[in-house]
Amino acid sequence: MNKNIINFIVTLLLAYGLSFVLPWWSIMAAASATALFIPLKKAAVFFIPFLAILILWFTYSFILSNANDFTLAKRIAILLPLGGSSYILMLLTGAIGGLAAGISAVFGKQLSLILQKSK
Repeated sequence: MNKNIINFIVTLLLAYGLSFVLPWWSIMAAASATALFIPLKKAAVFFIPFLAILILWFTYSFILSNANDFTLAKRIAILLPLGGSSYILMLLTGAIGGLAAGISAVFGKQLSLILQKSK
């Protein structure tokens, strides 16, 4: 399998598993751990964890909002300048989580480079 696909799947599963025992920042721990142990090259270091967490958080917020007919999501989307669209709110939620995961993955990659140089 391609390292990109492996990193994507491991980041997704690790973030999902850690979310049961840790707060929202568990995605950052998952992204930096996978970047540390499954090395990626160039822009893939940022974008693979970004997409994994974007999909995870968008799907999770969709499932939670679907249970109550998107009532809370619509109300929050009205408070924010999103035009009352709950789907844009879910996409924004996923993008914020993805941004945190991508930056953490870059940190994990830099940490792996430092550890390789010290050996």
